[in-house]
Amino acid sequence: MLLNYNPNHCLPSAEDLPDSDDTPVDNQLQHLIPHLLLDILALIWSERQDWYFGVDMGIYYDPYQPAIVPDGFLSVGVPRIEVN
Repeated sequence: MLLNYNPNHCLPSAEDLPDSDDTPVDNQLQHLIPHLLLDILALIWSERQDWYFGVDMGIYYDPYQPAIVPDGFLSVGVPRIEVN
């Protein structure tokens, strides 16, 4: 008998994974600095298509643990989606 396994059936849905921790920022710099870093990276790496900088996004490293929500994070070596 073959097992019909679909890993997507085991993962939580988007409704189960909130995209914000609803924690207000401590000060205005906590909002400005990650966006400044994103703008700098976009300028100096304008030709690169292998990076992503996320701002105020929940990162789920384990579906059974709450997300960590850094002010900003950089992933290198991932394909970018171009927006025209």
